Amino acid sequence: MTIRKALLSAAILSSTLGSAAQAEEVNVYSFRQEFLLKPLLEAFTAETGIKVNVVFASKGLLERIEHEGRNTPADLLLTADIGPLHDAVERDLVAPISSEVIDRNVPAHFRAEDGKWIGLTSRARIIYASTERVKEGEITSYEELADPKWKGRICTRSGKHTYNLSLIGSMIAHHGEAEAEKWLEGVKANLARKPQGNDRAQVKAIKEGVCDLALGNSYYYGKMATNEKEPEQKEWAASANLVFPNQDSRGTHMNISGAALTKYAPHPEAAVKLVEFLTEKKAQQLYAEANFEFPVRPNTPWSDLLEEKMSGFKGDEINLGKVAAQRANAAKLVDKVGFDN
Repeated sequence: MTIRKALLSAAILSSTLGSAAQAEEVNVYSFRQEFLLKPLLEAFTAETGIKVNVVFASKGLLERIEHEGRNTPADLLLTADIGPLHDAVERDLVAPISSEVIDRNVPAHFRAEDGKWIGLTSRARIIYASTERVKEGEITSYEELADPKWKGRICTRSGKHTYNLSLIGSMIAHHGEAEAEKWLEGVKANLARKPQGNDRAQVKAIKEGVCDLALGNSYYYGKMATNEKEPEQKEWAASANLVFPNQDSRGTHMNISGAALTKYAPHPEAAVKLVEFLTEKKAQQLYAEANFEFPVRPNTPWSDLLEEKMSGFKGDEINLGKVAAQRANAAKLVDKVGFDN
């Protein structure tokens, strides 16, 4: 009996240690770039002792999780946009997160109503307006982009890009599909050129006189204004004023970077601890500053540049789940009106 008890005790101890060892790591699949996450993940490990293993990729992570199924090593999915988070929910790849810490730190409109995704940073989809050719207050809303007065004066990237799909999705969510279609037709009629390039290329086009208005994410201003490697981008940034649309109504369209717990996460508790850490004040400040984004946690200090250029605007507080649910319809409208043609 003594030998049996000893063997049983050893087995229990081995099992306990194995579980503890497993709990001391968390595996992350990230669409976000390494330079944004590395300092935060190192700080998390230093604070908790939990090792973080990361796979970085620009695409294919949802398909990988789907293919791996119950055998996936991934605990967390990190994204740079609401789109992949919504797609992960639609594919049944994620599980709800329940955390009082997260609920306290992240406003409800930056969290899924069922807990299946969490916003970590936010950004605004703003209008860049020429300092020389657009008067202050001449444009104040997204709806005005369809005004014929702007014919031949607007630049944007592809309507099918995830950032524009979210904006169009928000127009559908607020106005209905029929009105959103009319608006998109109006914007298309006002384009200075075929949609092309990235958000920075649109601001460059303003500097070059190709157009007077452009759609772009707010953080690109910071990236351009502080770009020492390509100082010409500072000139692009200086050529445009920043317009935060719809301040007299619903507020400016917002998007997020975010996180989701995978459905078959092998280390769910450690994964939730990491998300909680990323929503706390210190991490929020570091995370947001690294990419000139806004912290989702209220009362978290902004970077000096954002505080100087962007403080005080009102963001749209519609739950992003309602916006993301319209992305497929947004894509159909882009095709229907031939926006990218």
